[in-house]
Amino acid sequence: MRLPSAAGPGPGCPSRLPALLLLPLLSGCLGLVGAARRPNVLLLLTDDQDAELGGMTPLKKTKALIGEKGMTFSSAYVPSALCCPSRASILTGKYPHNHHVVNNTLEGNCSSKSWQKIQEPYTFPAILKLVCGYQTFFAGKYLNEYGAPDAGGLEHVPLGWSYWYALEKNSKYYNYTLSINGKARRHGENYSVDYLTDVLANLSLDFLDYKSNSEPFFMMISTPAPHSPWTAAPQYQKAFPNVIAPRNKNFNIHGTNKHWLIRQAKTPMTNSSIKFLDDAFRRRWQTLLSVDDLVEKLVKRLDSTGELDNTYIFYTSDNGYHTGQFSLPIDKRQLYEFDIKVPLLVRGPGIKPNQTSKMLVSNIDLGPTILDLAGYDLNKTQMDGTSLLPILKGDGNLTWRSDVLVEYQGEGRNVTDPTCPSLSPGVSQCFPDCVCEDAYNNTYACVRTLSSMWNLQYCEFDDQEVFVEVYNITADPDQITNIAKSIDPELLGKMNYRLMMLQSCSGPTCRTPGVFDPG
Repeated sequence: MRLPSAAGPGPGCPSRLPALLLLPLLSGCLGLVGAARRPNVLLLLTDDQDAELGGMTPLKKTKALIGEKGMTFSSAYVPSALCCPSRASILTGKYPHNHHVVNNTLEGNCSSKSWQKIQEPYTFPAILKLVCGYQTFFAGKYLNEYGAPDAGGLEHVPLGWSYWYALEKNSKYYNYTLSINGKARRHGENYSVDYLTDVLANLSLDFLDYKSNSEPFFMMISTPAPHSPWTAAPQYQKAFPNVIAPRNKNFNIHGTNKHWLIRQAKTPMTNSSIKFLDDAFRRRWQTLLSVDDLVEKLVKRLDSTGELDNTYIFYTSDNGYHTGQFSLPIDKRQLYEFDIKVPLLVRGPGIKPNQTSKMLVSNIDLGPTILDLAGYDLNKTQMDGTSLLPILKGDGNLTWRSDVLVEYQGEGRNVTDPTCPSLSPGVSQCFPDCVCEDAYNNTYACVRTLSSMWNLQYCEFDDQEVFVEVYNITADPDQITNIAKSIDPELLGKMNYRLMMLQSCSGPTCRTPGVFDPG
């Protein structure tokens, strides 16, 4: 059956793009419209998949079909370790301080009316469709508050999508609602027809069967895995029976000399907490096996239709995750490598196989890269990121950045948690043993630096202490020792100044040389 399209009158129609917004975008791809063999692009986005704690281990087929056929980035970061701000950065190519999505709530600008009006017209998929003439397909989780009644409900289809199959709100595996080009479709709990990862695979395969062959396509498939509630497909629910969370050096230890939120975690963790996080870790891996199947199905279909050799495939996650590090049970949101570092694998025309790049990249680079592949003039955008195409094509004379920005705005209500009366107001994401993963003053900004000589992280908290954490990642990859009080004060001052610059940057100023850039 032919897939319904969002094009034409109503949501998703190009005519909805205001003329004043279209003017600065014009001429970007006009020279390419009608050109032969413009590349197709497939972006696969998982939810809460870490890179540091073995998050890619279950995905043997994905690593073989994408990583081994192209490039794996070993230093890929997100600008915020939380779903909605990070996803907004992917779509806009901007740091959170420029797209203004600060958390997963409508009040935090997650899929709000303001986001829809100010940011969605300038996302890279909107440019791909409305200026470059691409067919655009979305399936899966969009933004955490998508579908909220106060923000247009499921009738809202963001500008620039030809085919729209978006999940209402946050990740689920069963008993969810999809927006099918603006019309609600409810799913139940029958595995054969409702398991979301498989539904996304089938919708994607249908698109590949029935799309137009006269235009290139862009597909974005956003899976629920490995986000909670970690519901694996029936055939995978007994996989990895002996797997437990990694017992690395920062597992179940006290976060000495760290921000108070880390120090409040109880060490050692209770046996029940460790059992809970071990179970969560194993179930996360189980859910990823269906993602591995999805990737295999898509690659095989592209190959059978003769389109694989003209298709770039990107695989990444919106943020990392932790399971017991510094005695924090499970979550993301923190400034450490396990939460801000993500997988990034890319294959496509002109990318040599079996490559690993150590270049420092961020998910704000994905939009510029994909627009660059489509032939769009990046000078026409206000994006903060930069195209990865020179890295992917093996430019030997490339001068690359040495730092990226990471920023997060903590959440917490000005009331005491009734289950933890001993804690002060302002905490959130609390577990039964009163270990809390977030607070209103868990607000920080970091410069993550990687150069030929330096591998550092410098972070400042926006609290009464103006607490600072600094880590030498080469000497201390588990980030156990905060060296803020022992590092050279001159170097500390330079990193503080660079952080202030990045926190106020926009567009080209986000790409100025860092403290450790050559020269």
